[in-house]
Amino acid sequence: MERLWNVAVAGATGAVGNQMIRCLEERDFPVKNIRFLASARSVGKTLPYKGKPVAVEELKEDSFNDFEIALFSAGASTSLRFAPLAARAGCVVIDNSSAFRMEPKIPLVVPECNPQRIVAGPGIIANPNCSTIQMVVALKPIHDQVRIKRIIVSTYQAVSGTGQKAIVELRNQIADLAAGKEPEIKVYPYQIAYNCLPHIDVFLENDYTKEEMKMVNETRKILEDDTIRISATTVRVPVFYGHSEAVYIETEKKITPQEVKDLLRTAPGVVVMDDVAKKVYPTALVSEGKDEVFVGRIREDISHEKGIVLWVVSDNIRKGAATNAVQIAEIWTKR
Repeated sequence: MERLWNVAVAGATGAVGNQMIRCLEERDFPVKNIRFLASARSVGKTLPYKGKPVAVEELKEDSFNDFEIALFSAGASTSLRFAPLAARAGCVVIDNSSAFRMEPKIPLVVPECNPQRIVAGPGIIANPNCSTIQMVVALKPIHDQVRIKRIIVSTYQAVSGTGQKAIVELRNQIADLAAGKEPEIKVYPYQIAYNCLPHIDVFLENDYTKEEMKMVNETRKILEDDTIRISATTVRVPVFYGHSEAVYIETEKKITPQEVKDLLRTAPGVVVMDDVAKKVYPTALVSEGKDEVFVGRIREDISHEKGIVLWVVSDNIRKGAATNAVQIAEIWTKR
């Protein structure tokens, strides 16, 4: 008989927390008891789970007693405070924030890439950044085959990556502009409707943003290769769900576009959509509501004999956050 587990979701009322709950349902995760946790202002609300309302409780220091799995979708400050408490209470904590990703002793896991880093017992496992997850799922099979030496990536990221307030702002700005009104700007420094902002998270001393450096550092940690040269430009675009990425790689050994397609067609979690003669390629809308990473426009770079260019798309709330966390939990239960 399959063992059932006591599962807590911290940050349950947010966009990622809600999707974690849906993923637990959809994937029929073996739940014995489930607890939804959020800030004090959410107490009194209920969230559905398998057709029944579950009350939202305040996230407190003793919230994880008698629980074995804690999925965190709150911010980094909340994770820094409560995740170690949950681990000490006996939970495996799968944390979606940036709080622990670059801690040397804490695994940073994408199940299709490095499932061996998921260890048994209590502790903290970090969920990578959404834009990093989809890129490494596509690149890991290539790296294993011919070793990637350099990556240049430009991302086109949906507003849902910022949260529910950004989704609402984009909708409101579109409606305001259609009505001939001046759009209200609160979430981003500039209007996001019908615009592109080359600015995600804060700017650092090297003039890259924190989001861009996340992709650099997290990719090296997941692929376990600090020698890969990586440069990223991350852009917020007026799309609700689904991050898109133009990824250029240089490899140690030459690989052809057809060989890349053949590799990725058998890679876990990847769907190849690549037939430009028939205008077949992935778009953000194709990825919405799905858990796979979609790859297309696979071609040889005309400026470098060992260069390959790919177009990579995935739902940032699902595979980029919630689904990846639940997949980690599924593997952990089998350990």
